Amino acid sequence: MKVDLFKTTSLSITWLWLILFAVIPLTLILAISFTKTGDKTLITYVFNIKNYADIFSFIYLKIFTRSFVLAGFVTLVSLIIGYPFAYIIARSSSTLKNILLLFVIIPFWTSSLIRTYAMIAILKTKGLLNALLLWLGIIHTPLQILYTNTAVIIGLVYSLLPFMILPLYANIERMNYDIIEAAQDLGANWYTTFTKVIIPQTLPGIISGCIIVFLPAVTLFYIPEILGGAKSILLGNLIQEQFLFANDWPQGAATSVVLTLMMLILLWLYWRNTRAKDRHVFV
Repeated sequence: MKVDLFKTTSLSITWLWLILFAVIPLTLILAISFTKTGDKTLITYVFNIKNYADIFSFIYLKIFTRSFVLAGFVTLVSLIIGYPFAYIIARSSSTLKNILLLFVIIPFWTSSLIRTYAMIAILKTKGLLNALLLWLGIIHTPLQILYTNTAVIIGLVYSLLPFMILPLYANIERMNYDIIEAAQDLGANWYTTFTKVIIPQTLPGIISGCIIVFLPAVTLFYIPEILGGAKSILLGNLIQEQFLFANDWPQGAATSVVLTLMMLILLWLYWRNTRAKDRHVFV
């Protein structure tokens, strides 16, 4: 009886929280996206689909394309860095595994915004990175990294890399290593073993890690603003500008709805193309 009461209460609180802070706000955003901006008010309750038509204009398509290309590159870099690191963690001894996992989780103990501001001290012209490269003799004049797309990519990879490593680690740890040994016994070289045996087994982790990294890479606005300056206007920055500075709430809401639909399509594709037993890796 007490267990049923606790279960019912917990589920009720969870559903109430989701309805208040997820369903209702998203419904309001959807409703606002079909209105107009008033002369003296943020919105006027007049049905309008022009907000969605404007998204197909050249400037919006350019920002969408730039955002997806940059997010895709960030995802690829995170995968290249995160996959071998996750594999090393999964194959390490228990003690070393816990230490390495701690290193992955430690960044979550500090605000991402604070860590992004700290990147300025590393990437600026007289920062730590340029000082190190000059000391090593790799460069002779400081590089202009800050306020470029390169700085944005570095900042996004730094912030989102743990989200790639953790699902990969969870999937690699459950991998059947007997199949790898069997492939090696049958004469498969390292490349064949990796591409034909290891990659197929870890594909759910790769897909989930890529989705978890790609989605925030598209929407994060403070990293491009802090590290990229005015040169890096991505979708997150565009939505922020529309709501906070241009006071064009209907257009900002329409852009948010389109972006949300794209994210839902990606999640649906993941759900459709993975087995039920592998989907918990995404969570």
